Amino acid sequence: MILNSIKTTLLLGGLAGLFMGFGYLIGSRTGLIIGFALAMIINFASFWFSDKIVLRMYNAKEVGKEHKLYRIVHELAHKAQLPMPKTYIIQAPSPNAFATGRSPKHAAVAATESLLHLLSEEEVKGVMAHELSHIKHRDTLIQTLAVGIASAIGMIAEMFQWMAIFGFGGDDEDGGVGGLFGVLVLAILTPIIATIIQLAISRQREYMADAGATKLLKTPEPLISALQKLETAARNPHSFHASATPTESLFIVNPFRGSSIASLFSTHPSTKSRIEAMQKLKA
Repeated sequence: MILNSIKTTLLLGGLAGLFMGFGYLIGSRTGLIIGFALAMIINFASFWFSDKIVLRMYNAKEVGKEHKLYRIVHELAHKAQLPMPKTYIIQAPSPNAFATGRSPKHAAVAATESLLHLLSEEEVKGVMAHELSHIKHRDTLIQTLAVGIASAIGMIAEMFQWMAIFGFGGDDEDGGVGGLFGVLVLAILTPIIATIIQLAISRQREYMADAGATKLLKTPEPLISALQKLETAARNPHSFHASATPTESLFIVNPFRGSSIASLFSTHPSTKSRIEAMQKLKA
């Protein structure tokens, strides 16, 4: 918990520093002030509302006690001694699931309808046990903040690209870099920074959540079987819209597949390595 609190502080502080630095490069002291103000607004929104934004992005619908997914989550949450998270269903052709929320008391889990059709009930339990492990370890705050920050950085990158297209740069009379060259450099660097932030946070947390699910279910087999099916499904072209890629770190498997080179920058470890790690726990 302490480590995650430190990560949260570093993320929020890092975002403030990033916006202030970019603001200064483009607009000197005025840009610095504007960058600080934007960072404070985005930090506040990321901490309090990013989970709601993500759920709304996928048009997630909350389900109640009569739903199969709710009953599975309720059973596992009781076993894990966690508050019952809000439970959502997403209508999407790609089978997947994620957890979000700033704390176990303010958490939510979501799964696509196609995941429930693809997996057996035991496999769904494996997936939900993984997501509840994220909640128990308070990974959801870090991951959701990372999504908010990556989205904000993506917004900055797009703004820089338009600035470059129209030949707009900052005033460098007061120490700012300004000019077309500075804008182009920032347009290139910002998405790289967003990717690095997500890579630094996500991969190790997936191994830990897999281990947590194994401990909760007392066997890795349901999750192993589920991951194998989800990995196969994620390779087909029917996935989430590419505009939602900043959220990829939330999902149990990466829904945005690319080339073999792009996979080096995936927010998730390979499914093969995750399965091998769980099999070692069983041994």
